[in-house]
Parts: sequence; structure tokens; C-alpha cells
Amino acid sequence: MPKWSEEVLMNLWLSSLVWVTCIHCMSVSPLPAQSKSTLTGGSAVVASGLGERQRLLSRTKRGWVWNQMFVLEEFSGPDPILVGRLHTDLDVGSKNIKYVLAGEGAGTIFAINELTGDIHAMKRLDREEKAEYTLTAQVINADTDEPLEPPSEFIIKVQDINDNPPQFIEGPYRASVPEMSAVGTPVTRVTATDADDPVYGNSAKLVYSILEGQPYFSIDPSSATIKVALHGMDREMREEYLVVIQAKDMGGHMGGLSGTTTVTVTLTDINDNPPKFSKSLYEFVIPEDLPIGKMGGKVKANDRDIGENSKSTYGIVEGDDQSTFEIITDTQTQEGILRLKKPLDYESRRAYTLKVEATNIRSEPNSGGPFKDTATVKIVVDDSDEPPVFSKSMYPLEVNENAPINTVIGTVTARDPDSTGSFVRYFIDRHTDLERQFNINVDDGKITLAKTLDRETNTWHNITVTATEVRNHSQISRAIVAIRVMDINDNAPEFATEYKVIQTVSAVDKDDPIQGHYFDYRLLPEMLNNPNFTIKNNQDNSISVLAKHDTFRRQKQEMYFLPIIVTDNGNPPMSSTNTLTIRVCGCSKDGIVQSCNIEAYVLPIGLSMGALIAILACVSLLLVIVVLFVTLRRHKNEPLIIKDDEDVRENIIRYDDEGGGEEDTEAFDIATLQNPDGINGYLPRKDIKPDLQFMPRVDQHSGPNGVDVDEFINVRLHEADNDPTAPPYDSIQIYGYEGRGSIAGSLSSLETASSDSDQNYDYLREWGPRFRRLGELYSVGESDRET
Repeated sequence: MPKWSEEVLMNLWLSSLVWVTCIHCMSVSPLPAQSKSTLTGGSAVVASGLGERQRLLSRTKRGWVWNQMFVLEEFSGPDPILVGRLHTDLDVGSKNIKYVLAGEGAGTIFAINELTGDIHAMKRLDREEKAEYTLTAQVINADTDEPLEPPSEFIIKVQDINDNPPQFIEGPYRASVPEMSAVGTPVTRVTATDADDPVYGNSAKLVYSILEGQPYFSIDPSSATIKVALHGMDREMREEYLVVIQAKDMGGHMGGLSGTTTVTVTLTDINDNPPKFSKSLYEFVIPEDLPIGKMGGKVKANDRDIGENSKSTYGIVEGDDQSTFEIITDTQTQEGILRLKKPLDYESRRAYTLKVEATNIRSEPNSGGPFKDTATVKIVVDDSDEPPVFSKSMYPLEVNENAPINTVIGTVTARDPDSTGSFVRYFIDRHTDLERQFNINVDDGKITLAKTLDRETNTWHNITVTATEVRNHSQISRAIVAIRVMDINDNAPEFATEYKVIQTVSAVDKDDPIQGHYFDYRLLPEMLNNPNFTIKNNQDNSISVLAKHDTFRRQKQEMYFLPIIVTDNGNPPMSSTNTLTIRVCGCSKDGIVQSCNIEAYVLPIGLSMGALIAILACVSLLLVIVVLFVTLRRHKNEPLIIKDDEDVRENIIRYDDEGGGEEDTEAFDIATLQNPDGINGYLPRKDIKPDLQFMPRVDQHSGPNGVDVDEFINVRLHEADNDPTAPPYDSIQIYGYEGRGSIAGSLSSLETASSDSDQNYDYLREWGPRFRRLGELYSVGESDRET
């Protein structure tokens, strides 16, 4: 049996009180008897009242009106618990009646004694599972099962006891509050639930308290609101707190049930800490040749805050020369980057002192402005070896044309800016003076003429002069010298040059104006100063293309393009740009075009596809011959001379023919020179296969005697130079024999009058051990000679 509290026992006593309600059923005819029904026990009693007796006589039928019954939850005992008792005034002992129970739980949870009307609870009930049951009671004749009274409903309520502790369904909790919050600042609110009846008694009346987390936080006992209880809570000292909350029912009194949960409270950051430099003085050494915009040093102010509250910006607030340096903020590392704004000069200034400041980006309201901190930065300039510095970046000089060689044009000067003051030497960059028209004194920088100048050929000469330190040749600086050639009267008057007409062109217009066509021709603006070609209007809708000089060379440029704008006289005028292609052709002395094919120029320095294939075939054939030669040598018989390890003799290759001498006439037919007219026309070459058709040469007429060797050789030389079928290599003439009249005599040892025995080969012994074997073969003794 559980121990019932005083409050529970009081509730049970109140539930056993009897409420009386009189309901009478009146009938038109008088009834033989009167009856009343009563519900006792843990319910109410229904009975006839004395004051209602007169009205009962007029009712036609009677019925029951039931109040509620109560049963205590979680009751466990050896016997079923009595819930209540049904009773009717028809039960006088003489009638055989029976009580019947129907509805929720009838027969399973609740059972009725058919004879006495007692209702018992057969099972242990849980109010949190089901709080009430609706049942129907009726009195019937036990013999005939006929109802003696109409059925009536009544309710059995399960009375609550404190059997469920409070629970925090949403726990554990996490909450946050700004650091340095005032006492009483709400943090969060927790909620506990109790499954007991909140209406009946104090089983569900909860009271909250803090078990852990004091003295930092407090909680309202009724609303469960957690508040700040301590002043000046600093996140930098402690960031997270664990608070344990208890909820107790029965109004917090003894005997009540309780439940707990945890709340993790995090202090959020506010900007309550200023930035602080790690050092009050920073020193940096910066080379004087540091490029502009490069970093010279880094400073950093640390802030104990986090996030945006810790970010700062840097700036220079004081200093000797604030225009030389600047400081920027690295947003990633929160460092101040010191950068150079102007070049440094060790010789003019060697140290700088700056005052830098770090300022928080954000500031809290009523904090008196953003937090700041300052530090001193001392910069020492380190000396670097600098190149010489010219007094000017460009020197304009003048000289008269045809001035004599070694004339002094002008002087350039440069100095070493370093404190050591190295000597400087001067040179002319010959890439800017390819013709070596100028010289410079390496010591004093005086520029003189090396060649005479002609203003009519070139008015300006731009050269580059370099200055180099004597002790460090890698330190070089450059300056431009612009030399203007001044004119002198060195040319006599002459007729203007008549440009040569190379082509006449005209335009065609599909329109047919009434006034007829009139075309205007002009060159593109960028072609007006074209040194090669120009145009002349013939006033008949055509133009002549003129060549400004006659020194065109195909080796220099093969093709020229001349854009010409043609405009008609229509309304509105229409224009188009046409490009005239001009090709340089090879001509004879008489101006006769010999070849205009572009291949005629390309072939002497390049190879066509056919020539390339032929060369590859020759190379392949040569490789096959070499392979066969090596194979045959491997299968050749061993020589008669037995070689040992010291035999270092090489193979001797014998040739069957020798070169011709003065009597060799097979190399060149002298008859050709004696009769040049015998070979008129073109003789094709037999050493290569021509890819292009060569233009036949014009017949050359000899003099009266029929022999003009000089003219013949010049013509053949000209043809050889312009022959597109000629190979890009020299021909080799092979001579069949050596003549008897050779001044050098025969070099063959086969025809010599002396023998090996007449020669002395003792000198071979002096050549060392590598030639010892050879000396033994040729240095024979007396016995050998006699034999």
C-alpha cells in the first residue's frame, strides 16, 4: 500500500460525500407503489425528497440521474477496489432484480455485483492513460430479463495522484548572452512539463531552481527565466558556463517529484578590448634599391576580441617624411604592411622615424569612440650598389654633314651615385650603330665621328650610350643620344628624278550616270610617304603606278602591296579600297624580264618537295651502301699479317685513279671557249632534275673574228646566277689521270725507282711503343737484305 499524503486522504473523503438529487417519474394513473434509487459508496445517492412527494404523484415514469464516481489511480491491493454501489427502491427483497453494467471498460476494467449493485475496479488504472470512463447502469428482472427502469449513464473519473515527475522535453539547452551584461539581463527560458492533473491538487504545480551555475546566473521560480546574476562577466576570462536547472512539483514542497536539465550559456564577444602592439618600437632595414610598392616591413596589433571586433586598420599619424612610406592593412592576417611610395637614396637620407596607429573598425555604443594604440617604427636605409646616373636621359646633338672624321660631336656624362664613387666607363651600343659611324671615349664620354655623314642619306642618327662602373661591370645604365645631321651646300642643282611608270590601271563602275564616270584615286594615308611607289592621275579615269627608284632586289623583298582608294562622283559618292600587288622580277641588262616566278628566288635558299624527296632517297641509298660495306668487311678473310695486341695499323684503302694534271683535257672542253657560237640556246643540266622551266637566253653575237671569250664567260656567269635549276652546292670535277708534265711529279709509290731496302725506317723506332710493331716490319737487318 502506498503512503497517502494528507491532501490525498482529504480528497478521498470529499469524494465519498453524497449528493442527493430527486427525480420522480409521474404517471397518469396512480402507481401501486413508490420506489427510489440510491448510489452510495464513492458516488452520490439518488432518492425521493419529502418536498417533491406531491410532484411524484403526477409523473408517469421514474428514472435515475447519476453523479460522478471517483476511483484512485495506481491503486494496487490484494482485492479489487470498490468504486461505488447502485441501489434502487424497487429492491425490497420480495422482487428478484438484477443490476446490469455496460459501457467503457464494463466487464473488463469494471465489474458489478448483479445482486448488490457494487461496482469494483478490476485493474490498476492510470489517469495519464485515460482520465474517465462513461458507463450505463440498468435494473432488470432477474427472471424475465425485462428492464424495470430505463438505463442511465454515469461517469467514473480516475482520480490523480502525484506519480509523474517533471520533464524537460526540449533539453539540454544552449543559450548566449553578451559579455559584460548587466545583472538581471534575461538569458533564456526553459520549460518543464508534468503529466499529472494540473487542476486537481498540486501534483503539476512546478517550481524551478538552480542546482549549478551560481553565482553567475539565477532563475525565476515560476516563469523559469534564466537571468544574469553577476556583474562584469568577461568573455576573455571565461567564455562558457554550464547551468543545471531543477523543476519540482507539489509546489516545491517535500515529497514532490523533480526533473533536471542543463543549459550551456556562452558569452558573446563585444568590443571591450583595444588593439595592442606587441612592441612599442619596430626597427626595419630596407635596401635603398627597394622597388616602389614593395613591402619594407610588417607590424601587428593584437586584439583579445574576436570576429569583427578584433579587426583594425593601420595608418601613419606622425613621421619625418610621411610621403615616402605608406601602411596598408592585410585583411587576412590583420597585419600592417609598410610599403615604399618613393625611391630611397642612401646618400641623401639614411634613416626615417614614423608613428603608426592601429584603430578598431567597430566600436560599442557609449564606449567613447573606437579603441586605438600606437607604436614607433624606425627605418634604416641600407646602401646598395646602384648603376651610374646620366646627367640627362636624352642628349640632342648636332653635327654638320661631311664633317671630318674624329670631329667631336658632344659629350655625355654619368656619375656613380654610391658613396664610394666608382669610376665610369662609356660605350656605344653597336646594335644602335651597326655601320659604326660614331666613337666614344671610354673615359670622358666624348662622342666623335668615325665616318663622314650625309644629310641627304639620313638626317637623324639615334644611338644608345651605356655607362658602366669600373669596379662592378654589372651596374649598367643607358642614355639615348639623338644626333641631327645639319645640311651644308654640297649638292649641285639637277633635274628632278623621273619616276618610272611600271603599270597603268583604271577602275570600272557598274553604274551609268548621265554625266559619265569620274574616278578619284588616292593612296591610304599611311602610304603617302611610301619610299617605293606612288601614283599619278592621268586625267582619263586611269592612273600610272610609278617606281620611285630602281634598286629593287628580290633577295630583299619579293612582293609589294599598294592599297589604292577609288571614289566615284555619284551622290552619295561610293568608294572602295583595292590592293595592287607588285612583284619584283629578274631582268637582263636590256631590261628584258627573265623570270617573275616566286619559286625562282625561293629555290636557291630552300628545297622543293621533289628535291627533298630526292635528297631523302640519296640518304637512304647511302645508308644501304654503308650497311653492305660493313657486312662485307665482317666476312672478309683475315689478313696475312698476324696482329697482336699492340698492332695499331689502320686499313689502307687503295684507289685505282689519280687526279689529272695540266695535260688533263677531259675536265673542261676548251673548244667551247674557242667557239662560243657552237653552243647557243639552253643545255639542260644532267646533275639535277629541273623543277622549273628556265627561260631560254637570247643569242649572243660574237665579234667579227667569231671568238669573244670574255663576253661568253660573263653571259654564262649571269645565267648560272639566275638559273632556277642550279643546285645550291658546287659541282665537283673528277680528273681521270695525272699528266706526265706535272710539276709536283707523281705521288704514287708504285712508279718510284727506289725500293724499300733503299730507304731507312729507323726513325719509326723513335715514335714510341705504339709504332713499335710498324718499325719492326720495315726496319730489317742485314740478314734480311742478303736473303
